[in-house]
Amino acid sequence: MDATLMQEWLASFHILSIDAIIIYILKGTLFTVIISAIAVILGIIFGSVLALVRNYCNEPKYRIFKYMAVTYIEVFRNTPLLLWIFICVVFCPVPSLFAHKLFGLTSVETKLLFKASIALILFTSSVIAEIIRGGLNSIPQGQFEAGHSQGFNIVQSMIYIILPQAIKNVVPTLLSQIITTIKDSSYLANVATVELMSRVRQILSSANMYNGLGNINVSDVFVLYGCAAAIYFIINFSLSLLVRHLNKNKVRKYVVSKA
Repeated sequence: MDATLMQEWLASFHILSIDAIIIYILKGTLFTVIISAIAVILGIIFGSVLALVRNYCNEPKYRIFKYMAVTYIEVFRNTPLLLWIFICVVFCPVPSLFAHKLFGLTSVETKLLFKASIALILFTSSVIAEIIRGGLNSIPQGQFEAGHSQGFNIVQSMIYIILPQAIKNVVPTLLSQIITTIKDSSYLANVATVELMSRVRQILSSANMYNGLGNINVSDVFVLYGCAAAIYFIINFSLSLLVRHLNKNKVRKYVVSKA
């Protein structure tokens, strides 16, 4: 490696030694985690409703709701997330709460963050709905009968007996979806929001101001995007280890129950 190339790489790594840059990236990481957590939590709530409606609204007078749930799930699951991000950015209204400065962001950044997050929530809820529906289908019919024998109506049976078991059965799959959602949040960078990937791109666009060389080099791209990749890997690999642990416990319990 010649001296010039070495100087470029050292200058690129120097960017990550600047305290303001590190803080800026960490704030972006925090926004990524928060956005993903909100998308998953609301996705589980809304997705559970969609799954219940799709599975159990079979009577003629309620079947219209089933068709609506099916349409929603299939449309969002079979179209790109990026498409819905652009649609929400253009058409989604913003409540007054998000129309001014929040969390140290400008009013424009707050609005874009809200709109893009709505798209991520809508998309994630459609995927989680199918995950939970799989969990519902794994519950034996006897569990419904057990609820009725205890005097529970259909809603109480769902809340206290069926849904807890269904969600427990799909926890590893839900954790896998959380990993996917964290990675999918990088799409928000396309509309200039404040999550991790967007901030890394902003730093790269002005890397010549920080590397001391006066121009942006290929090494800046590798170092900054490599830093983002490392952060995503650390977060998602930690969750992946948790998924493996839960799957092993599930298999172990199954083997013990059959012994």
